[in-house]
Amino acid sequence: MNQHVVRAVRVDEWEQVRALRLDALRDPAAPVAFLETLEQAEGRSDEFWQDRARGASHGRSARQFIAEGPDGEWDGAVTVLVEEEGTADFFAVPVEATQGHVVGVFVRPGQRGSGLTEALFTAAVEWAWSLEGPALERVRLFVHEDNARAAAFYRRFGFAASGHAVKLDSGAEEYEYVLVRG
Repeated sequence: MNQHVVRAVRVDEWEQVRALRLDALRDPAAPVAFLETLEQAEGRSDEFWQDRARGASHGRSARQFIAEGPDGEWDGAVTVLVEEEGTADFFAVPVEATQGHVVGVFVRPGQRGSGLTEALFTAAVEWAWSLEGPALERVRLFVHEDNARAAAFYRRFGFAASGHAVKLDSGAEEYEYVLVRG
């Protein structure tokens, strides 16, 4: 059985951050899993990826966790963004209380069902709960209406549908799931 190390990305790993994101966007599930296309991501500059790794490697605003296999390959990732009270979220909806927002969930097909997704989510949620000033009382994510596999995992992990949905430009809906601090 493969042993993975789940850890936060480091600032100098921007090339690996980019490579894993491009692999995620090549996945057949990408159209219902991500709001970005492969073409958009491929068009981004090295500076964009450097900034992304820097922002997700330290501080309070975001943290990206990766699952690194014994061979050094990154087999999955998840990112938590902190949405501060009084700001607007990605969908331009006012944020009523400081919260975590899980994005960029990806596990390579050969690792799905192995427990790797649980390990990534555990690290991400533990990091979110560790924040102070103010502490996060909930972590949320959105799941595409056609992504039943992901929705089932989120429910198993403890997330519950909030009843809130966002309509995408395509006409499809993204459903909000929430995990409340216990």
